[in-house]
Amino acid sequence: MADRFQLGPTAAVTIGGRTIAHAELQSLIDGAPTGRPRDLIGLGVIDTLAAVFAAATSGHAVLLRPPESVAPRLAGLPPGAFLVVETSGTTGRPRVVVRSADSWAASFRAFAALTGLSSDDVVLLTGPLHSTLHLFAAVHTLWLGARLTDDRAAATAAHAVPTVVADLLAVPPTGLRTVVAAGAALPAALATRAAELGVKLLEYYGAAELSFVAARVAPEPLKPFPGVEIRLVRGELWARSPYLAIGLDRTADGFASVGDLASLDGTGGLTIRGRGGSAVTTGGHTVIAEDVEAVIEALPGVRAVAVVGAPHPRLGELLTAVVELGEDADLAVIRRAARKLLAGPALPRRWVSVPTLPTTAGGKIARAQVLARLVDELRR
Repeated sequence: MADRFQLGPTAAVTIGGRTIAHAELQSLIDGAPTGRPRDLIGLGVIDTLAAVFAAATSGHAVLLRPPESVAPRLAGLPPGAFLVVETSGTTGRPRVVVRSADSWAASFRAFAALTGLSSDDVVLLTGPLHSTLHLFAAVHTLWLGARLTDDRAAATAAHAVPTVVADLLAVPPTGLRTVVAAGAALPAALATRAAELGVKLLEYYGAAELSFVAARVAPEPLKPFPGVEIRLVRGELWARSPYLAIGLDRTADGFASVGDLASLDGTGGLTIRGRGGSAVTTGGHTVIAEDVEAVIEALPGVRAVAVVGAPHPRLGELLTAVVELGEDADLAVIRRAARKLLAGPALPRRWVSVPTLPTTAGGKIARAQVLARLVDELRR
């Protein structure tokens, strides 16, 4: 299937005002080094994409990682390895994920059908390519034969994390018609905003190890992505599909999990309740941080929020909301509004305002960093 990992006939990249058309892109792909695993750190967008396409078609591997990371060993990669990604995620614990070219190519057509994206689109690149969210967006754009750009004004479509989606929809490009959101739960207010603008808003849930698991066109609920089977085991989500990473621990019948919690409604709609590791145990009660964050993030004046469990001698963990406020917002007002929507253990006991919340390279709130800073301040 890697032979389907090809540039579309009209693929182009516009970066920094310069457009590289199909013929030049293909020349760069043909001239990219092959034959052994290659670390792509330090390469620009165009050279990185050329190396990725070359790797997929020649059968060797490439490594994409954050600039500050230490390169993992590339010797002894499993057969079929094409993409090696080091991702820190929200917990701050680095992990290495190995993907085959087939596991990506298998999803290309289904993703195009779901999004409605075509070779006529100009797709906005909104983040670094060492994030699989942005890398897939770029690769899929070029596979379609569409144009990838960093020029927001020219975009007809964009892939982005919800915080970037919010900025994009605040003053959208004139031609914007499709937005694909992933990487974190999508606030309901963004779906409402997109509908007001007449922008098609899609959301998908997945993980670097699992790739696509579920997707939706707002306001519909999440449903399994085409080709994916899901099951819940004691509230934990497991998936089986052609898109899984190489070397991932699986059950005997091929299901894998990254520990996310989920629930299904009567129509098969899926609600992701966050990583089990983000659960906060306070006073004997378990609270899922993402559930509380979703409520607070929807309140007027909140730009972003991280809910963490700070160590507490009596409660075990003290549920704490660390909030990035919008312009002229008042934390006391937000706290009062939250009391009307959250009760008991789910209501944060402590509230902290910060100018900016730290994020991972993929744009998610770095909850581990938030907690570490909070603990450090408490010790002073």
